[in-house]
Amino acid sequence: MELEIKLKEEGKISRLTNKTFQFDPRLKDGFFAANYFLKSRKIVEKNAPNHIVTMQFFQRRNDTKLCGVDEAIALVHTFAVHPEELEIEALNDGDIIQYGEPVLKITGKYENFGFLESMIDGILARRTSVCTNVYEVMKALRGNDCFSMADRQDDYLTQIGDGYATYVAGIRKVSTDAQGYWWGGKGVGTMPHALIQVCGGDICKAADIYHKTFPEEKVTALIDYNNNVIVDSLKLAKHLGETLRAVRVDTSKSLIDHYFDDKDTSGFDPHGVCKELIFALRKALDDNGFNFVKIIVSSSFTASKIKEWVDLKVPVDTYGVGTALVNNTTVGFTGDLVMLDGKPQAKEGRENIPSTRLKKVPYPIY
Repeated sequence: MELEIKLKEEGKISRLTNKTFQFDPRLKDGFFAANYFLKSRKIVEKNAPNHIVTMQFFQRRNDTKLCGVDEAIALVHTFAVHPEELEIEALNDGDIIQYGEPVLKITGKYENFGFLESMIDGILARRTSVCTNVYEVMKALRGNDCFSMADRQDDYLTQIGDGYATYVAGIRKVSTDAQGYWWGGKGVGTMPHALIQVCGGDICKAADIYHKTFPEEKVTALIDYNNNVIVDSLKLAKHLGETLRAVRVDTSKSLIDHYFDDKDTSGFDPHGVCKELIFALRKALDDNGFNFVKIIVSSSFTASKIKEWVDLKVPVDTYGVGTALVNNTTVGFTGDLVMLDGKPQAKEGRENIPSTRLKKVPYPIY
């Protein structure tokens, strides 16, 4: 699989295949299909078979980063009846698409593939939504580092596909092995708040036993447990020295760090991970000789907040983003039959849209 991804990146193969994507075998029996598609398939098989239709998929958003095409094609090649007889034209995962642009067309006998329509819609919608969310974050980052913390923001079963969509959009650092499964990545991370809690709130003890267990790694420590980020960061930096790689600030939006206890905050919102706290943290670390300690921030970061911070040059080395990557369904796809036996045939308001970007997909593609 890693070789397949590498070859794709180098342009030596055009698509990932059903050797990469794992499907629930119940898809073949229509377990995940909308019931009316199953009924239509049965009706057509008995009363109007062998008509050649074209099904076209599109969405309604500009500047959208497409994902899920390879997976959808693999689905069709795996579960359609006589997939070798179908003609498939498609864009590529990672393409930028616009409102109404067709991303996938499938031509063949309706009874052989039409029951897969809703699953294809769902794959394209979920993958493209996540990919576009990540794309928006990547644009805001403008080269700054980021890792995905999206594993905790949705059902764990979404991690593999969401991780692939995240990869397509450009984020390579993920928190679970599942997120990296389709592209060969591995989860990264250091300590949760739970480790500090087990140590009675002693951040130095938590860092010590972490480093004792993983001596080959420098320590990246969550530093907001006591809601006193600057005091605890300096304490830990003095304790660990250059063994401390970074501190991660994850202050809840419902809290105000104790740094502001004796300060006037009337001119800004001091709640959560605010930029004023991060500027002060960087200054305190630098003034005390700890300029090598990096700052990681997380908790409620969106593309718009990241853009604002990057514009203001807030001294952040890495952004951790979760909810903004996966919990916004920004893209919904629709599949329509637009051709019948080689002639235009579609519901009012829909039509077969010509595209010079779609490329024919061979069967098989491996």
